[in-house]
Amino acid sequence: MLTDQELLRYSRQILLQHVDIDGQLRLKQSRVLIVGLGGLGAPAALYLAAAGVGELHLADFDTVDLTNLQRQIIHDNASVGVSKVDSAIARLSALNPDIRLVPHRIALDEDTLAAAVAAVDLVLDCCDNFGTREAVNAACMAAGKPLVSGAAIRLEGQLSVFDPRRPESPCYHCLYGHGSEAELTCSEAGVLGPLVGTVGSLQALEALKLLAGFGEPLVGRLLLIDALGTRFRELRVKRDPGCSVCGAHRE
Repeated sequence: MLTDQELLRYSRQILLQHVDIDGQLRLKQSRVLIVGLGGLGAPAALYLAAAGVGELHLADFDTVDLTNLQRQIIHDNASVGVSKVDSAIARLSALNPDIRLVPHRIALDEDTLAAAVAAVDLVLDCCDNFGTREAVNAACMAAGKPLVSGAAIRLEGQLSVFDPRRPESPCYHCLYGHGSEAELTCSEAGVLGPLVGTVGSLQALEALKLLAGFGEPLVGRLLLIDALGTRFRELRVKRDPGCSVCGAHRE
C-alpha cells in the first residue's frame, strides 16, 4: 500500500486518471535498470526517482569529469573524480529516500548484463556507444524485457521503445543491423545539454507509461529530434522476421 507520505508526495500524478493510486502502486513495485548515467541517464534517473519507481538499478563504470557537467545534471562540481554511480546515488537518495538504489559500478559483460536485465522489469539504454546498445538489446530480447532506447549527438536525437512482449515490435537490431555508424561520442562530435535532457526526459516518460500501464508507448516508431530547427519527426519501424536477435524469440 501507499503510505500517507507517499500519497502526498505523488499527489499531483495520482490526480491523473491515467495513473491514479493503482498506477502509483505499480510504479512503487517496479524495478528499472538504467545503463549509463551521463547526459541521457541523468534526467531519466531523476524523473523516475521523483515519480516513485520503487527500485532503480544504476549501471556505469565511469567517473565524473569536469566536461560532463555541461549536460549530466545529476552530477555536480563536488562529484568530479567520483564514480558516476555513487554520485547519482547521493543525488537520488536526497531527492527521494523512499526508493531502493542498486549499484553496478563495473562494465557489464555478457553474463552480468544478462543477470542485471533479468532482475528488473524494464531497461533504459542511456549509453553512448553502439556495442553496448547491441549487447543491451540482445539481453532484453532474450529475457523478454522492454527496452527504452535513446541517443543524442551534435544537435540530433532519437528515441524508440522495443518490447519483446509484443509480437509486432521490432528490436534495436531490426533497425540498425550490425551498425554503420562511426563510433563518434559527445567528446568527439559535441552535443547540446538541453537536447540530451529532452531525450532522457522522454525516456523516463516512456518508462512510466509502460510501468504504470497507460498511453501509447513508442513501439514500432522512431522519434527523430532536430534541435536546430526544433522539429520532431516520426518514422514507422517494422520488425524484421529474419532478425538474428529477436526473430528466434517470437516464432
